[in-house]
Amino acid sequence: MPSSAAGHVGLPQVVFTSPEVGSAGMTEQQARDADIDVEVVEYDLGALAGTWVMRPDYRGRAKLVVVRADDVVVGATFVGAGIAELVHSATAAIVGRIPLSTLWHVVPSYPTASEIWLRLLEELRSQRHTALGG
Repeated sequence: MPSSAAGHVGLPQVVFTSPEVGSAGMTEQQARDADIDVEVVEYDLGALAGTWVMRPDYRGRAKLVVVRADDVVVGATFVGAGIAELVHSATAAIVGRIPLSTLWHVVPSYPTASEIWLRLLEELRSQRHTALGG
């Protein structure tokens, strides 16, 4: 796979609708079409303390696309109010090819919507544990 920075793989985009829709990098389908072995993880943005602070009735969704071979994020999609700020951190993770083992140490401010990063990593760990029969 070419360097993310050279190939503009992490290119961010946000549609400022209500709710906002934003993404960086590849979709799950784009990665699979490129024959990249990926796994995906999704999480309900409305379940975060940080989004509850924004609005008690917050609704939204987050999804990461992760390359199995090297455990890096190649795509992220967010839907919800104010998600544009989350797209930048996704772009940095994708372009920088930051391994998930390092992202675990990037502690989000609490309570903020950035908490989604920790929740996505926890959910992915849970999925992997379940897949291994644990």
